[in-house]
This record gives sequence, structure tokens and C-alpha cells, in this order.
Amino acid sequence: MKHQPVLYKEIIHALYPTRGGRYVDCTLGAGGHARGILEACAPDGLLLGLDVDPQALALARETLAPYEPRIRLVQASYTTLKDQLAAANWDVVDGIVLDLGASSMQFDTPERGFSFMQDGPLDMRFGPHALQSAADILNNLPEKDIADFIFRYGEDREARRIARAIVDNRPLHTTCELVAVIERVSPRRGERIHPATKTFQALRIVVNDELASIESVLPQVVAGLRSGGRLAVISFHSLEDRIVKDYFRSQSKDLINPPYERIYEVERKAILKEITRKPIMASEEEVNSNPRARSAKLRVVEKM
Repeated sequence: MKHQPVLYKEIIHALYPTRGGRYVDCTLGAGGHARGILEACAPDGLLLGLDVDPQALALARETLAPYEPRIRLVQASYTTLKDQLAAANWDVVDGIVLDLGASSMQFDTPERGFSFMQDGPLDMRFGPHALQSAADILNNLPEKDIADFIFRYGEDREARRIARAIVDNRPLHTTCELVAVIERVSPRRGERIHPATKTFQALRIVVNDELASIESVLPQVVAGLRSGGRLAVISFHSLEDRIVKDYFRSQSKDLINPPYERIYEVERKAILKEITRKPIMASEEEVNSNPRARSAKLRVVEKM
């Protein structure tokens, strides 16, 4: 049986694909979620798949080959969703999925530089659109800037100590070099979470401008959904989830001024309905078979 992506059943249940529908997988990866959507919307449902990673796209083409007449796969960032829908001549769609962060395939490929568990170049770019590699950032940014992003995006209390050690040991070119530097200065040896975990996470977010990308795509997604269409978002990081949660909450409220007051410049009814007030988490069974699912959070909304 082919590997199933995180929260596979929950995504299919949330989107509830139907025959003849149009769907978008904004983070195609190996095509696991897309395959499930295409099976559920058979025989004539259509899918647009986006991914910036050419390796992922090649793998997805193999996975989705049986559905060839019903798919359109494009190497592009999900931040270009509006343009991709226009290119496909789709005004609105019935469902969209966003599976944020790096994929298992990227973590498991040493030469991509995402994992501190394997030696490889300090790269971490999702695709060729990212202008700077992890090495470029670590070897050129001032110490304060490095400390700031490790603290902000990695939420690591040792950010200053780690940043100082990075600068003192530059240039760094491989993941093992970076891990060795962090291990020498981190007092957390022996803890369940490896001391390099948060720095690698923060660095990946900076390289790919991930949080700004999420903020950019959410309004495009809402604009591209038909009334009754659904959006399902999987996040793996508290900062990602906070952006998604706050946006969903803000768009799920009526903005109506009370009598004789003007609180809102523009009044409007709620645009979204939250299907999941609290995020859906992976089952114990799924976490046991795929530990990376442990931090996954799924939020679902429906366009009013």
C-alpha cells in the first residue's frame, strides 16, 4: 500500500469531494491527498495541483498518472493561487487543501539539508524560487538577526547563545557542522527534543519565507472558493496555526456597526463558517505509525 500523507482520512472527510467538482491541492507533495480527492470525485471531478519543488512534482506525476485526464499539475508557489486559477479558467472551486511546512520526502533526502539527523548541504529551499540557501543566511546575517529569527520562529530560549556560536564558527556549509556547533553550546543534551530542532525549524521558515506566504495565500483561497466550498489547512508549527486560526476567526465574524457608532470602516457579513473550532489532531494509531503526525493540526472552514 502506498504511503498515506498526514491526516489523509480527515482531509477527505473535511473536503467531501463530489463528482464533477473542482479541487486544488496547493501543496501537492507526492500526491497523496490529491489521489484521495480524485478517487472521491470520480469519474469527472478535476484537480489542480501546485508545488514549488520539482522533485515532488515529478513524483506526484507518477502517483497521479492514472488520473491524467482530470489533473493539471503546475510547478508554482501556492502564493500564486489567484494566477493559477485564472490560467486554468476556473472562477471558483469546491475545495482547497494546504499542507504546510516541509514534506517527509524533503526531510528524508539528505542533499536537501532539511534534517539535522543526516549530513548534507545547508540548503533547505523548497524550490528554486527561494533566493538564499540556509548557508547563505547563516554565513552573512549579523549575529543579532540570527538570534532574532531563532527566538521568534524557533521559540528557543538559547537563541543568543546559538547565534553567537554560529558567527564564531563561520563559514558553515553542512548540516552536521551546524549541529555540532549547536550541541557544543546547548545545555540541553539528553532531552527528548534534540537541541538543533528549533534552530533548523526557524532557519527553514526564514529560507522559504513561510509565514508571509501563509498570510498571502489565505485571502486568495477564500476568494477562489465557491459558496459552500471548503478549505482544509494542516499546520505543524504553533506560529503557522496561529496565523490560520486568527484569519479564520476574523473572517467568521459579522462586521456590523452598532447604532450611532462607527467601529468598522467597511461593514460585511461573515465570509467563513468554522467547521472545526478546535483543530483536528492525528489519532494515536496514526502517530504510532508516523511520528511526524504528532504535531499536525487540521482546521477546516466553509465559505458562506
